[in-house]
Amino acid sequence: MDTTATDVPMEELRSALELYLDLHTHPELSGHETRTAGRFAALLEEHGCTVTRGVGGGAGVVGVLRNGPGPTVMLRAELDALPVTERTGLRYASTVPGVMHACGHDLHLAAAAGALARLARTRTAWRGTLLVVGQPAEETLEGARAMVADGLYERFGRPDLVLAQHASSLPAGTVAHGGPGPLMPASTALEVVIHGRGGHGGAPHLSVDPVLTAASTVVRLQSVVARETAPAVPVVLTVGALRAGDRANVIPDRAQLSLSTRAFDAATLARVDAAVERIVRAECAASACPAEPEFTVTARSPVLVPDAAATAALREVHEKVLGAHRVTLTPPLTATEDFAAFGTDGVPLAYWLLGTTGAARWRRAVEAGEPVPANHAPEFAPDVRTALPTGITALVAAALHVLTAGEAA
Repeated sequence: MDTTATDVPMEELRSALELYLDLHTHPELSGHETRTAGRFAALLEEHGCTVTRGVGGGAGVVGVLRNGPGPTVMLRAELDALPVTERTGLRYASTVPGVMHACGHDLHLAAAAGALARLARTRTAWRGTLLVVGQPAEETLEGARAMVADGLYERFGRPDLVLAQHASSLPAGTVAHGGPGPLMPASTALEVVIHGRGGHGGAPHLSVDPVLTAASTVVRLQSVVARETAPAVPVVLTVGALRAGDRANVIPDRAQLSLSTRAFDAATLARVDAAVERIVRAECAASACPAEPEFTVTARSPVLVPDAAATAALREVHEKVLGAHRVTLTPPLTATEDFAAFGTDGVPLAYWLLGTTGAARWRRAVEAGEPVPANHAPEFAPDVRTALPTGITALVAAALHVLTAGEAA
């Protein structure tokens, strides 16, 4: 492979940077990514792709760049932002109240667009088909499955490898690959409604207080990890929200919990989910709740297991183009992704982390113990000057590794 092919010319970098700044300023939540999808689709068309919109029944975008017979490589990036109020102080901060690209999806889209620009401009160096996918609703774990169910591979071609990278609070300019085996766990997102009997705060004996039941439930649920799971087995159970009542002197008639469970194998996740239901029902019975609790699964994601051979090969590729000192290993993560859904029917996946923390902030973290804002934090602010060209380079090099297979280096 010609490693110079992954350098990012200033014109291409400027175009990708303009996209990043625009998307960061105008974030859109899952299921509402209309403007983001349109902006991304226009860039795909500009670089010669045949573009299809609405794949998956929502804002999904697929660009196809055919360049003769050969392998098919898919680049995936996400469209959606988060319901987080930005506190970065950036001059290009979100202009949408309560919405922010706090997970780096704007960076992923800009890097994918930059990689497409380079690959489109150097078509004499490779053969095959490039698919570029803008996926909606990643944060709600719905978009990837919906696109696959809508015939993504039947309509546009089955990839020989699907590539994705994700922003991480590692040092900007670095990438990190996992080892063999699972990289991210399977997960379940669950809404639970606990029914009580409302009444006056001064006469609690005439009511059934769902707030007390919910509070007891939250505390007891922690025993699923602490006392029902072997210490060597990674399991995470998080209650992210407890909603109940409006007034200090009114006992409400219901409380609602939003929670998630995570585990690295399906059997463990099923056991944890069953334990959650058992504990909720038992706490409701102990409180003499007037009705059974309600359970609604709002999202599921499978275990993410990147292809071992592809991961090892791409780590070597990245060491060659970035330098070995900028390529590291990451242990399994307990964040979740729906990227694994693109691995349907054995389609191989490759996935790595893209560092976003600037040098000055990283030094403060090391020297003064100042925490680095992580994904989903209101202060999350990638050092785009370093992270974006690195992301473009990493994607281009990985794609060329497949698209030049069998050709002379």
